[in-house]
Amino acid sequence: MRQLFFCLMLMVSITAHANDAQRLKQAGFPAQIEGLALKNQAVLNYLWVDVYAAALYAPAQVSARQAWDQHKALRLALYYFRDIDRSDVIKAATVTLERQQANARLKPQLDRLHASFRDIRSGDRYALDFHPGRGLELEINGQVVFSSRDEELAKAYLGIWLAPKGLSDELRDKLLD
Repeated sequence: MRQLFFCLMLMVSITAHANDAQRLKQAGFPAQIEGLALKNQAVLNYLWVDVYAAALYAPAQVSARQAWDQHKALRLALYYFRDIDRSDVIKAATVTLERQQANARLKPQLDRLHASFRDIRSGDRYALDFHPGRGLELEINGQVVFSSRDEELAKAYLGIWLAPKGLSDELRDKLLD
């Protein structure tokens, strides 16, 4: 019985890995963008449903983890597989930021950032770009819809995916590996 269980779990794991590879291919993240190199990519699954593919870009000469830890330029790109109501995205971000104890001073900028969100449709692409000295930009389908020079805001918001106590430890580990 134990061997049967192990075989079934292995089959589920292999199927999930193959599905993730197919989903990442569907997302089609380029190897480089805006002078940054693709470091890692992963699929966020929630309750056995593929929600989005995520790709993390950083300078070619450093690892993804070094770029995050040393506040280097980063780009987090998301390709959505599902329609998601903007209020659900904002709620998830707010809960995560509260769990991470984000600075209350950031609330007005977070409100302005969240005001730029819209309902997500399957196939939409969101990207968060951080560059030291320039701050944070949010792109939706290639169009910049929000920008802030506040580097603390950038660190806090990217931390939703990259900091401890974020949305998904598994996704974080895959992106920063």
